Amino acid sequence: MSLSRYALRRLLFGAVQVLAVVTAVFLMVHALPGDAAVALAGDDPDPDRVEVIRRALGLDRPVLERFGEWLWGLARLDFGASVVSGRPVADTLVAALGPTVVLAVLTLVLLVPLAVAAGVAGALREGGPLDRALTSVTVGLHSIPEFALAIVLVAVFGVGLGWLPPTAVGVDVLAEPAVLVLPLVVLLARPLCSISRLVRAGMLDALASDYVRHARRLGVPPGRVRFAHALPNALAPAVQQVARTTDWLLGGVIVVEAVFVIPGLGTVLVDAVAARDLPVVQGLAVVFAVTTIAVNLLADLVAFRLAPRAAA
Repeated sequence: MSLSRYALRRLLFGAVQVLAVVTAVFLMVHALPGDAAVALAGDDPDPDRVEVIRRALGLDRPVLERFGEWLWGLARLDFGASVVSGRPVADTLVAALGPTVVLAVLTLVLLVPLAVAAGVAGALREGGPLDRALTSVTVGLHSIPEFALAIVLVAVFGVGLGWLPPTAVGVDVLAEPAVLVLPLVVLLARPLCSISRLVRAGMLDALASDYVRHARRLGVPPGRVRFAHALPNALAPAVQQVARTTDWLLGGVIVVEAVFVIPGLGTVLVDAVAARDLPVVQGLAVVFAVTTIAVNLLADLVAFRLAPRAAA
């Protein structure tokens, strides 16, 4: 199958996934227990205020009508307005997007070369001191939950030693890069362990394959055999794991932003759920879901390009 045909097939499948996710988000949010209008009206709700909020949320109209209107708004990138603040949901998301994007992008930019380097180094020195040390570190780090690692890092490097800011309270995270160091370490720890182990296993399989042995018999230089022939095939499953890591990052960013008080999308989501601000919750769920589908689509295309047989 050609790359263009595979891309078209995956693109159509991705469109179906987006529609399914959007539908599921709408239904699940509106199936939450309790009356959102009553919850938003306060502890001693006035019936008139409850009715105003119900009309603002569209709860006085049929479900299908509300769903159709919401879909039409999404097609125009209109996520509605926040019930709590009255601001457009899109404006709220854009205002909080910066810190989250910086954290996610920096994590992926650092993750890929570090994981590939560690995995290749372990594979080329299989069973040696470096390989055993990398295995011990990766297994140990992978077993630590993100929130626990974050608290330990804050206690040691933020409070105890005072080397790095423990939280982002009162600090512009985009202007003070030091604030991002501890969150980045937390976000990198687990995916770095899993992807490096995957690269190591793939590299060992590739080095033991028939085509690599044939290349060696032909006198191809060792460096070219390792990095031009074995490495691309070893990276194909790792690329797909990076995409799955992006899914994990969306949840990990929420935990990290809560611990380090970073004003990003994760903080917005936590506040919106606590306030029952349904339009904001729906908008964030759609953004996270569409991002996940798009990243997985891109990863499938890259994996197909590196190793067509593995992705077909």
